[in-house]
Amino acid sequence: MDLVLAVADHHVLTPYHVYPATWTEDYLPRQLLSLFVITEVGGMAIYLSMAMLAYHFLFDKRVLEHPQMLPNQIWLEISTSMKSSTFMTLPTAVMFLLEVRGWSRLHSDFGSGPLAVLYVGRDIISFLFFTDMCIYWIHRGLHHRLVYKHLHKVHHKWKIPTPFASHAFHPVDGFMQSLPYHVYPFLFPLNKFTYLALFVIVNVWTVSIHDGYYKVPKLLEPIVNGSAHHTDHHLFFDYNYGQYFTLWDRIGSSFKYPSAFEGRSLVRESQPDGGKVE
Repeated sequence: MDLVLAVADHHVLTPYHVYPATWTEDYLPRQLLSLFVITEVGGMAIYLSMAMLAYHFLFDKRVLEHPQMLPNQIWLEISTSMKSSTFMTLPTAVMFLLEVRGWSRLHSDFGSGPLAVLYVGRDIISFLFFTDMCIYWIHRGLHHRLVYKHLHKVHHKWKIPTPFASHAFHPVDGFMQSLPYHVYPFLFPLNKFTYLALFVIVNVWTVSIHDGYYKVPKLLEPIVNGSAHHTDHHLFFDYNYGQYFTLWDRIGSSFKYPSAFEGRSLVRESQPDGGKVE
């Protein structure tokens, strides 16, 4: 995140004297405040823009008539997301501050030679598998009866989610599930540009698994935990906790083959007669 902070300092914050002259660019309170604003504004921009695109181009509007869809659900999803975001952003900004101050293993070296691309690919795969594993167990833990009603129940209010439900969490729940993304660069070396790109991608992915668009290449259906899998998680509760892959659900015996792939249609269920033909 120091890349974004440096751009903000160079082009906006310093030339336009946003802060007092005594608040130099390496002054900790300035860095924390700047990171808070950048994270809040940037996170909301990604969430709202991606959710709107997914809603208008991928989400089947007929599902809005489903009997389990709540009144004014989209507005409730957006308002929950925006209220939670402010509280999630503060600990997130603290994690970014630690990275900016040099406590992580982030670096600027892409390497050289013909193997450089392979190293980047290795880091991306490592990041995805590590975070998928951690989020699986965090997510499953949030379903424990002693925790669920206090934290994760907010997200399961949406039995039939829209793309706007993607970030509609209790703030503690939301931060806990994002924590693996922040922990990774403190444990493993990772290029700063790669990390920034992955940060954007995981937010887009979070929207995508709530967009109700179930089409994926047949070859990837058993591997990728997509929207069809996550829709069943909202409907049936105890299945498909994974974020990207089905691996840990299979290991943890919580995998459920998506009902959408078996012919279940939320669109048909949204019709008054259940889609029956007389």
